[in-house]
Amino acid sequence: MEDNQNIYRLQGLSCTNCAAKFEKNIRAIETVEDVQLNFGAMKITVKGDASIEQLEKAGAFDGIKVYPERQRLEKPEPFWKKRENIAAMISLVFIIAGYVAFFQEGENSPVTIGLFALAILIGGFDLFKVGLQNLAKLEFDMKTLMTVAVIGAALIGEWAEGAVVVFLFAVSEALEAYSIDKARQSIKALMEIAPNRATVRRGTEVMEIDVEDVRIGDIMLIKPGQKLAMDGEVIKGQSSINQAAITGESIPVHKMAGDEVFAGTLNEEGALEVRVTKRAEDTTIAKIIHLVEEAQAERAPSQQFVDKFAKYYTPAIMVVALLVAVVPPLLFGASWSEWVYSGLAVLVVGCPCALVISTPVAIVTAIGNAARKGVLIKGGIHLEETGKLKVVAFDKTGTLTEGKPAVTDVISLSDMDTDEILGVSGAIESFSQHPLASAIVRKAEQAGAETVPASDFRSITGKGAKASIGNETYYIGSPNLFEETLSIPEDVSRQVKELQEQGKTVMLLGTGQEIKGLIAVADQVRKSSASIIKKLHQLGIGKTVMLTGDNEATGQAIGHQLGLSETRAELLPEDKLAFIRTLRGQNGNVAMVGDGVNDAPALAAATVGIAMGGAGTDAALETADVALMADDLEKLPYTIALSRKTLAIIKQNISFAILVKIAALLLVVPGWLTLWLAIFADMGATLIVVANSLRLLRTKE
Repeated sequence: MEDNQNIYRLQGLSCTNCAAKFEKNIRAIETVEDVQLNFGAMKITVKGDASIEQLEKAGAFDGIKVYPERQRLEKPEPFWKKRENIAAMISLVFIIAGYVAFFQEGENSPVTIGLFALAILIGGFDLFKVGLQNLAKLEFDMKTLMTVAVIGAALIGEWAEGAVVVFLFAVSEALEAYSIDKARQSIKALMEIAPNRATVRRGTEVMEIDVEDVRIGDIMLIKPGQKLAMDGEVIKGQSSINQAAITGESIPVHKMAGDEVFAGTLNEEGALEVRVTKRAEDTTIAKIIHLVEEAQAERAPSQQFVDKFAKYYTPAIMVVALLVAVVPPLLFGASWSEWVYSGLAVLVVGCPCALVISTPVAIVTAIGNAARKGVLIKGGIHLEETGKLKVVAFDKTGTLTEGKPAVTDVISLSDMDTDEILGVSGAIESFSQHPLASAIVRKAEQAGAETVPASDFRSITGKGAKASIGNETYYIGSPNLFEETLSIPEDVSRQVKELQEQGKTVMLLGTGQEIKGLIAVADQVRKSSASIIKKLHQLGIGKTVMLTGDNEATGQAIGHQLGLSETRAELLPEDKLAFIRTLRGQNGNVAMVGDGVNDAPALAAATVGIAMGGAGTDAALETADVALMADDLEKLPYTIALSRKTLAIIKQNISFAILVKIAALLLVVPGWLTLWLAIFADMGATLIVVANSLRLLRTKE
C-alpha cells in the first residue's frame, strides 16, 4: 500500500447520490490529495491526511460512520431505531391527525394547516437541510427536487399533499437503504467466514492471538470442528476439510502432511498442525474479498450508460417542470396554481432514483452470490460479457482432463530393454517442467529403472528435449522431432498411429541415427467434462472448442469422446493465442478456459478469460476475468446462466424505470398527475427495480 493512503469501511451510506456528495466533501478537506469511494463494498480509500472525525463530519449529512478497514463493523442499528425512520413515523401521526382535522375543521383551518406543516417539518427536516444547501450551490439531485416540490406545494396551499410526499419519500429512502444492505450481505457473509483469532504454537508456548499478530512460520493448532484462521501447509495429522466457503465444493477434501489449506475452511474430524504460509491480509479469503469489492466498484457498460444518461436527465427534468408550470398560464391564460402544481409533480416523478440504481444493485448482488458459490467475477464488465458468450474454448490438459498423465506403454524398438528406455528417458526428463516429463520420471522410479547421469540438457520448444548420456546425445519428444532428422520406419509409424488413435500421446526416444523405443502417455479425461459440455450446448453456447498441444489423433479422440464442436491439436502457446484472436474475429464474444498458468496469453486475448483452480494459484486470480475457485468445471454452466440472468434483469430494470417515467409524465397532459401519485410512481419504480435485482440471490447452480 502507498504511504499516506488509508482504507476505511463505511456504515449508513444510503444512496449513490449521497456517495458522490460524500466523496466531494472529502475532496474539499485541504490535507486530502485523492479519494476513491466504492459504493458496492461500502469502502473508501483516502490519500493524504484526514482523521476519522473529519471524514464523519464530511458524511454527517447522511449519518455516515467511518471505521478502519481491519475492524469488524458493529451490527447496524435495527431498521425501526434509525433516527430518520422514527421521524417518518412521528410525521405519519401528524398526517393522520391533519386528515382528521381536514374533515372536521375544513381544508384552510389553522389547525389543519398547522398539523400538516408539523408533519412536513418533522418528516422532512433532514431532507430540507440537504436540499436547501444543494439549491444554494445549484446542485440538482433527488433531495433538491423533493425540497422544491414540497415547499412549492406548501406555497400554493397543498399542505396535505406536501406532507404525504415527505412521508412517502422517507419510506422509499428507508426501503431502498434496507434493500441495498441486503444486496451487500454477500460481502458481509464472506468477511465473517474466517475466524478473528487463532491458536498458535511458538517454540514451546501455545497461545490464542488475533490473526493480525500471527506470523509466517507459526504453527497453528486446529481441533476437530474448528475453522482455520489462516492459509498454511499441513505438517502433522490428517483430516477432511470442508472447503465450500472458498471453492464452492460441497464434498470435503482429504488433507495430509504437505497439503495446502485455506483460511475460512472447516476442519471436520482430525486434529491438524498447520504451518502458516501467508499473513492475514494475503490469505486466499482476504484476496477473494478484496477482488469481489474491487469488482463491485467497477462500472459495467450499462451502468456507464445510465450514469451518463442521468447526468443530462436531471437538469432536463428541471427545465420540463419549469415549462409545465409557466407556459400554460403565460401563453394560454390557464390557472397558475393548477399548472405550478403539475410542474411540481413533474419534478417529483422525474427523480432518476430507479434508473441510477437499476444496474449497480443487480451487479453487486450477482457478484456477491457468485463469490459465495466459489466463482470470482472480477467486475461488472466481465459479468456482462459472460452473459453474451457465443463460443467457449478450453485448454485440454488440466481443464478437460485431470492434468496428471500416466505412462501406459513402453515399447523397445532396438537392443535397449524397456527398463533402459525408462532409465534414459527419466534422466533427460528430470530436467523438464512439462507434465508429460513428470509422468515418465514417476514411471521410471516406480519401475526401479537404473538412473543414469545426463548433462547438457536442452529443451526443444513444443517438440521435446535432448541431453548427453555417456558419449551419446539422446533425443526424446514427439514423432515430429525425429521426422526432421531421421525417416521413421513404416512399422514404427503404424504403431505410433495406433496408440494415438487410442487417445495416447506418443514420445520417441532415440539418437541422431536410430530410434531406440517409444513411450505412450495418456491423460485421464475428467468424469464431469462430458456432462458440462452437454450443459453448455443446452444453454445455447453455439460452439465449444478444445485447444491442445497434443497430436491430432489424441486431440480428436478426446474431442469426440466429450462431444466438442471442434478440436485444434498440435498448437504451441502462440498458436493458441492466434486461434483465440481468430475466433473473436469470427464470433464476437469468446471465453477461454484454462488453468491460468501457461494459458495466460490466451486468457488475456479472449473476451472473458476463465481460470480454474483459483484457490491454489495466484496466477489464476491475477490473469483471469473469472476464476473458478475449485479445480473443476462444475461451476461454468452456473456462471454463464447467472451472467445471462443478470443481463436480462439489468435490461428489464432500465426499460421499466424509463417507461414508468414516460407514462407518469404523459399524465400531465390531461392534468391527472398528482403529487402523491408522482412519488408513488418514483418510489414504486425504485423498489420494483431493487426487488427484481435481488432475485439474483436465488440463482441456483
